[in-house]
Amino acid sequence: MKRWFYEFNESVRIAFAQIRANKMRSSLTALGVVIGIVAVTLMVTAILGINKGVDDSFKGFGDDVFYVGKWPWKDTEEWWVYRNRRDIRTTYSEQINAWIKRSPDTALLRAVPNDSTGVNVVRGDLRVSGIFLLGTSHQLSLMSKSDMAEGRFFNEFEDQQGSKVAVIGFDVADALFPNESPLGQTVLVRGAPFRVVGVSARQGSFLGIFSFDSSIIIPIKAYRYNINGRDEGEVRVQYDVTRSDEARDQLRGLMRRIRQLDPEERDDFEINESSTIREQLDPIKNGIATAGLVITGLALFVGAIGIMNITYVSVKERTREIGTRKALGARRRSILLQFLVEAVCICLVGGLIGLALTWGLAGLIAMAAPSFPIVFSPTVVVVAMTLATAVGVASGFLPALSASSLDPVEALRYE
Repeated sequence: MKRWFYEFNESVRIAFAQIRANKMRSSLTALGVVIGIVAVTLMVTAILGINKGVDDSFKGFGDDVFYVGKWPWKDTEEWWVYRNRRDIRTTYSEQINAWIKRSPDTALLRAVPNDSTGVNVVRGDLRVSGIFLLGTSHQLSLMSKSDMAEGRFFNEFEDQQGSKVAVIGFDVADALFPNESPLGQTVLVRGAPFRVVGVSARQGSFLGIFSFDSSIIIPIKAYRYNINGRDEGEVRVQYDVTRSDEARDQLRGLMRRIRQLDPEERDDFEINESSTIREQLDPIKNGIATAGLVITGLALFVGAIGIMNITYVSVKERTREIGTRKALGARRRSILLQFLVEAVCICLVGGLIGLALTWGLAGLIAMAAPSFPIVFSPTVVVVAMTLATAVGVASGFLPALSASSLDPVEALRYE
């Protein structure tokens, strides 16, 4: 084992000596590997970024929530079926919560009403437009995983009384209350004054998915009185993630009873969940992966051919050296290891250069598109260096094998 380590270290030393002695040749040889590594690492970075963006977007709501609504969160050709469905009443949340209270073994935890619309929010001479106004109950604070930057969520008393209190998003607070705290101050929502009791922490946004940053949340009773008096919207139901299938079945049965559907009738409601959004993004991720794999495959194939060619050239140039080493007792495995390590080292140098380029490109993308999350994780480094090593072994094995098979007498006679 000690001898093997010595031979390996000596092979690495010789390999880097050869790379330093032939910098231009080694750089051009590694160019294909560099392009391939940039392509594969950018692909992995983009896919990880999409996953992180979706996870962050749903972090505010929680990943353990069903969304009971009229429409499904996916494309459908039977749009007229969904259009003719009865509206979902937000007061269903009260019936669901009452059933949960009577059913201690249920997998459902709590339900909250939700109705939303776009509004303008005014404070003095300042105005922000297109703000997502959400009417809900105080229990949303138990369901949400987002933090508060300042203040608090409205409480049960304010919820039951329909108090004109509001929790505003980080961007709304920044726009309406620059350099001062919004707590205790008043904003106008469609002319109605609401007292700010809390500011949610910054979340960011991704692909247009809702973010608390540009939102304002008020009690559902205040929403009904001041914004929209019709009882329609959506119900969010939190469940035990360890019993998700059971929870879905329980909620479906409960909703069918609430809607008084006969056994032969189809559901006239939809139970959506965050995994539906992730499924909608799968074609995008598959497209990125396919394009990345094609570019990576072509670049690495060209790179592997170049490295194989240059390793054969190196074997020819050092044939007499190989003969001398064999005449002095060097084993075949030592010669094979030397040229194999040389090919792998060139690929690893190419891999490191590719990673550096990807890191720089990821930084430029982050500056150009701040809302797109960039994930340059250790996974990217491991994938890149593993791929570079595999290309080095695949492309250097045959030249190394031919070098190790040389007859020492013929090698010493080589001119």
